[in-house]
Amino acid sequence: MQTATEVRRAGPRVRIKNWTQRDALLLVGCAYAGIAFAWLLFRVTPLEGVFGFVVCAYLAFVAIYWFVVRDVEGPLLASDRVVSVIVASAAGFVLVPLVLIIGFVIVQGAKALTPGFFVHTLETVGPLDPATAGGGLHAIVGTFMQVGAAMIISVPLGLMVAIYLNEIGGRPARPVRFVVDAMSGVPSIVAGLFIYAVWIVQLGNDFSGLAAALALSVLMLPTVIRTSEEMLRIVPDGLREASLALGAPEWRTVSRVVLPTARAGLITAVILGVARAVGETAPLIMTAFGSSLLNGNLFAGAQSALPLFSYALIRSPQQSQIDRAWTGALVLIAIVLGLFTLARVLGNRAGKGRGRRLRKRGAKT
Repeated sequence: MQTATEVRRAGPRVRIKNWTQRDALLLVGCAYAGIAFAWLLFRVTPLEGVFGFVVCAYLAFVAIYWFVVRDVEGPLLASDRVVSVIVASAAGFVLVPLVLIIGFVIVQGAKALTPGFFVHTLETVGPLDPATAGGGLHAIVGTFMQVGAAMIISVPLGLMVAIYLNEIGGRPARPVRFVVDAMSGVPSIVAGLFIYAVWIVQLGNDFSGLAAALALSVLMLPTVIRTSEEMLRIVPDGLREASLALGAPEWRTVSRVVLPTARAGLITAVILGVARAVGETAPLIMTAFGSSLLNGNLFAGAQSALPLFSYALIRSPQQSQIDRAWTGALVLIAIVLGLFTLARVLGNRAGKGRGRRLRKRGAKT
């Protein structure tokens, strides 16, 4: 073994430092150098185009940044900083389009967003009325009713299938998992056509919110199953073994140990399933059909939803109708973001509550 003296003689330990002001200035300077290099390259060569300029500037920036950090900090920190910059750039590349889309929807949808949008329908609104006239109450109510019914159908089935695949298994587990994976790639319009052909044509039922909920549940089910299975898989096996060693049967181990431990992840699985289905339009065209009236009956009559609301109005030649369509899209995005926020809050609260209970039990023992 090496002694402490030999380790010191081998050289100082290299530690990854925290981000400092000098590092920020170094990064900005290298970015300016990369842009200047790309500008000079495009001036003296036949290269042209904004996309090519951005790519050349970025590559020059990464190369210059590596050489500068290598000269100042050493090769190890240079490699670490360059990889950090590349990963952050990839995250920004994904985040920027999302921010632009949400920002554009907010700007367009805010034109007709008034408190009356949440309490009025389009029952008495004509195409020449201003965008602030009427509202989307019928679409909001239809969205919540259809998605809620789809959750009642798909969440219990999805959780039971996930428990079977991860906790029980057996020969049928492989074909079941194959079917679930295949369902994940089914286009949404196919789910709508399936419910239309079976529920409406073959069984003779009318267009309704229930038919839309059945189509949405087909889309939600594979997402809930796969995500729930992954959440159950990360529960430590030691918890299961401890419960079984104390004499608890398998069903009690699953219900009292596994499911409470994975509660936060299961809530996330449900919200991801809802987010998968809440914005779908194609299945609703062939099942809910759409309406400008408020229909609170899930089992009979055509019913509207926010995706149908926006789809029907965005095709209108009247600007007021187009503004209402953007407002419906804005409200739909707000609902999805609210669901994700609620899932995060509930998941964190469930984890903290379980931690407090475990600490109390440990203090008693």
